Amino acid sequence: MAAMTNIRNIMILTGAGISAESGIDTFRSEGGLWEQHRVEDVATPEAFACDPDLVLRFYDMRRAAIQTKQPNAAHEALARLDAEWPGELLIVTQNVDDLHERAGAKRVLHMHGEHLNAWCTACDTRSPWTEPLIERPPCPACAERALRPDIVWFGEMPYRMDEIYDALREADLFVSIGTSGAVYPAAGLVRNARELGIATLELNLEPSQGSRWFEEARHGPATQVVPAWVAEMLAG
Repeated sequence: MAAMTNIRNIMILTGAGISAESGIDTFRSEGGLWEQHRVEDVATPEAFACDPDLVLRFYDMRRAAIQTKQPNAAHEALARLDAEWPGELLIVTQNVDDLHERAGAKRVLHMHGEHLNAWCTACDTRSPWTEPLIERPPCPACAERALRPDIVWFGEMPYRMDEIYDALREADLFVSIGTSGAVYPAAGLVRNARELGIATLELNLEPSQGSRWFEEARHGPATQVVPAWVAEMLAG
């Protein structure tokens, strides 16, 4: 990896592995089934059109569960880095929980949406949302009953990709934390970073599908490897 003294701008990609130790299951836990439905059957626009009650119940359950969880030491370490790092920093998360924010991080971008938002398909407004959607509550902005989870479903384009690529081009270091390396376009960011000559580091419980693309990899629980790396970075 490039000398730490040469690193000023950092992009961090986080995935399900950073929240697992907070008790948030990965999306495909328990064999990838939910009430005998494949996860893809409750996470596509087609599924929502076919059986909206099923989809809304699935997301209502997950929205409620996330609100009972707490940030762990890895979230807290990244929040500390966010607060103290003097250069540019962006935490791009694939996670739809709010644990980065609750730990105190400010420079966070949710590329796959957020459980604690609702999106009105009538007026295109996104509103903070913590309650169930199954009863079709009205949109706070336009009063239409056209709310859906503000989640990027299979077949939909992740949010704010132009901003993500712009930040990557300005980065000196790309760090991937707790990701499988299987979900695109996020999984392709390490290759983009290598093409740009950016230093790359993987922090993961075990080697990801994309581990071979990283210059350096450190493996272990996120609550151990992330605080250790942050302490190293801030020690300079």
